Amino acid sequence: MINLLRKWLAHPLLRGLALDTPSTLEARREIIRRNAFLWKIYQEWYDNLRVALPGGADALLEIGSGWGGLSECIPNLITSEVFFCPYVRVVLDGQSLPFQDGALHGILMTDVLHHIPRVRQFLAEAARCVRPGGVVTMIEPWVTPWSRLIYTKMHHEPFDTQTDVWEIPPGGPLSGANGALPWIIFQRDRELFERDFPQWKLEIIHPMMPFRYLVSGGVSLRPLMPLWSYPLWSELEKLLAPWMDSWAMFAQITLRRILVPE
Repeated sequence: MINLLRKWLAHPLLRGLALDTPSTLEARREIIRRNAFLWKIYQEWYDNLRVALPGGADALLEIGSGWGGLSECIPNLITSEVFFCPYVRVVLDGQSLPFQDGALHGILMTDVLHHIPRVRQFLAEAARCVRPGGVVTMIEPWVTPWSRLIYTKMHHEPFDTQTDVWEIPPGGPLSGANGALPWIIFQRDRELFERDFPQWKLEIIHPMMPFRYLVSGGVSLRPLMPLWSYPLWSELEKLLAPWMDSWAMFAQITLRRILVPE
């Protein structure tokens, strides 16, 4: 029954496309442009990421820029992807960043960390490239009783909360994933993260958005709600704010680069 529902809801622009290709990113760009409800969600996320940035004029890097929407909200952003596509400036691997020590003001990501095969390598590279006082700020899936139900039953990406490693199984750049990985690192294994990466202060974990992304259809499904209903869903989520640990589907996570005494 669930598989039939997913098939019926699947967005027609993605029909027949291989997931791990630039064509999928182009289709997602078109999906977001056509879906005003979904584009409003991304604008809110991008504004949250922008607000988390410290003052200064050093370089800002976005990893996994995909369809390129964040660069419309933050000027002079260095956009990047793991393969060439029209809306990025640099092709790079987040596990081996081509920047000098302390060259970056911050790193921004939207639904990317849980696709990085070896997150430890990324955290070490980010600590090398981001100057003290800079940040890594991201929007990622989050684990709650509600999100566990949705991600395991309705979403195509793996969602394994039990794994004891901060890695994902081999796969493509878009299909390889573990949606539970951000929660594992920064919530379940927080003491381990703080011990192994003292260069990073976990400054913000803000669970959010239990319903809006779901009813928008996201980048894979048909839109389910018109734009005029957006304020209603937003108000409903505000009412649920005290219980986001039970309902959130996403979280904003911000790490602050600090100096570690030698």
